[in-house]
Parts: sequence; C-alpha cells; structure tokens
Amino acid sequence: MSSRERILGRVRRALADVPPDEDAPVERDYLREHGERTVEETVDLLAENLADYRAVVHRTDSEELPYLIMRLLAQRGPQYVLVPPGLPPEWMSAADPTRVHDRAVSTARELDQVESVVTGCAVAIAETGTIVLDGSPDQGRRRISLIPDHHICVVRVPDQVVASVPQALERLDPARPLTWISGPSATSDIELDRVEGVHGPRTLEVVLVR
Repeated sequence: MSSRERILGRVRRALADVPPDEDAPVERDYLREHGERTVEETVDLLAENLADYRAVVHRTDSEELPYLIMRLLAQRGPQYVLVPPGLPPEWMSAADPTRVHDRAVSTARELDQVESVVTGCAVAIAETGTIVLDGSPDQGRRRISLIPDHHICVVRVPDQVVASVPQALERLDPARPLTWISGPSATSDIELDRVEGVHGPRTLEVVLVR
C-alpha cells in the first residue's frame, strides 16, 4: 500500500460517521473587509501596503503612462524587455529597449537574458498589498513574471483594486494559473537574512494608473 492510499484511508475512516451533505451551502459569514473605506482610501491603503513589502509604487494617468514606463526602463537600462502578447501597445509606445515577445518555445535560459518585463494584472488587494496575475493576454505566462529581475506591473485604478482577499476571489477564475505577488521575491530562510530575487524579480514596480 502506498503512502497516498494510507493517508486517504485514514481520512475515509475519520469521516465514516459524518453524513454526506453535498447540497449544503458553504457558510460565508466572515468579514468581507476590515472597516469601511472610500475608493480613494482603499487605493491609498494598497499603495501603503505595497511599499511596506518593498515594492516601488508610482501613480500616473493613462496619458502619462507610456512616458513613465519609458523612464522606469531607462533607469534600469535593459537591452531587452519582455512583453506579453496582449499588452496594450500604447503602454510601450515611448520605450526604447528591444521588445521580446512571450513565446511558448522560449526557454528559461533565453528568458533569463531579458532584464525587465512589463505586465498588467487581474486584481490588486489593498489589505494585503497583493497583486494577482491570472495569465490573461496582458499578463502572459507565469514564468515571464518570475524569471526577469525587474517587473513593472500596471494596475488600473480603481477598476482592478479591491479591499480584501474575499472580494478578490470573487473576481478570479480558480481554473486559471493564478500568481499572487506581495512585493519582490524574498526569502529569510538562512539565518533570518532577507535575500531578494531568489524565486522571482528582485525589483517590483507597481504603477497605479487612472
């Protein structure tokens, strides 16, 4: 008998005296958000918590967005920037680096040569300072946000901002490849020393655009 079979057997025995009730509704009487906020306060909380996780937060409008992205890339000086297939073309209209498009045939080694990536997002959660990607055309495959060292993520405000995790889950499709990002990649496993860039980008810049 395999370990899997032993574990499942224990679960079945533990539930043997529990009557099945597959049609019973799931209770969702938990708090949907902590406190009441205006839209502006929710966006401010998102910015505060993103910064607390060491993400760099920028605010702009749709007209200035291409020039802000141009400046952010110029500060990093990448030769190549990775873009998902559905990224709005106007976002990159002022940028100089050569664009590398997300392709299924691209290897991890090839993507590792790209310094920066620009994506959209599915939703941003104010209370946790989290942005969620779901693999939509403006976000691309999960790997393109994990391999480059510099990630610029654009959040549309206020449409893509919610207060809490329960509100975010209502918007997300659980069948899609969800990537939850709270600040740049970091670990403190070794002697509690924070090391950034271990499992993803060392620098995360979040642009809140109206």
